[in-house]
Amino acid sequence: MAPHSFFVLLVFFLYSFSSNISAQSPAAAPAPSATNVTAVLEKAGQFTTLIKLLKSTKMDDQINTQLSTSNQGITIFAPTDNAFSSLKAGTLNSISEQQKLQLVQFHILPSFYSAAQFQTVSNPLHTQAGNSDDGQFPLNVTTSGNLVNITTGVVNATVANTIFTDSQLAVYEVDQVLLPLSIFGPAAPAPAPSKPETKVKGADSPSGSSDSGSTADSSAAMGLEQHGIAEAASVGMIAILAAFLL
Repeated sequence: MAPHSFFVLLVFFLYSFSSNISAQSPAAAPAPSATNVTAVLEKAGQFTTLIKLLKSTKMDDQINTQLSTSNQGITIFAPTDNAFSSLKAGTLNSISEQQKLQLVQFHILPSFYSAAQFQTVSNPLHTQAGNSDDGQFPLNVTTSGNLVNITTGVVNATVANTIFTDSQLAVYEVDQVLLPLSIFGPAAPAPAPSKPETKVKGADSPSGSSDSGSTADSSAAMGLEQHGIAEAASVGMIAILAAFLL
């Protein structure tokens, strides 16, 4: 009985010891979640208008999908609410839904750029709005020390702050809404109206002075002919009278 009791106590002790170790072991850390661009902007604050545009154009989903499936990364220039407020009244309402999408895409570079990389980039930068080489969506970046300036052909903006950066996503605060040239540039001038054709009187006009000249010539010819007949009749009469008197 004694050996059996000892064996039971040993099993009980080992079971209790293993249970305590399991209870004290920390739970496995959850897998890190993918970066959510709207969550980054909401945490930073003062980007309410940009968040609304990202959601209404579905660009937030596209950005998050690209971040989770691509290794190229994304760079976003984020105008503040004050930047949108400085726009002319009715600016956003005056453009179509397609143009709103292009406006949002114009603030997004399809590659990750650190702040230091802006000093060596080649202009114009390619945005998700379209090919900048055709002149429709030019975006040029220049640097002066740590200052980064952006020009679009319509506005000049400055990178005011780095909101978020990791190996995949870089979000930079800008003090102006980046207005693309193809949407907000000056309208092309209307073509000049064609000049009305002017009729020139003279030798070039077939129905003007030419006809009147022909009429005048005909009248003169008729006058000369009648004058000749009258003279001939007078001479004939004189000749008859002379012959009669003789």
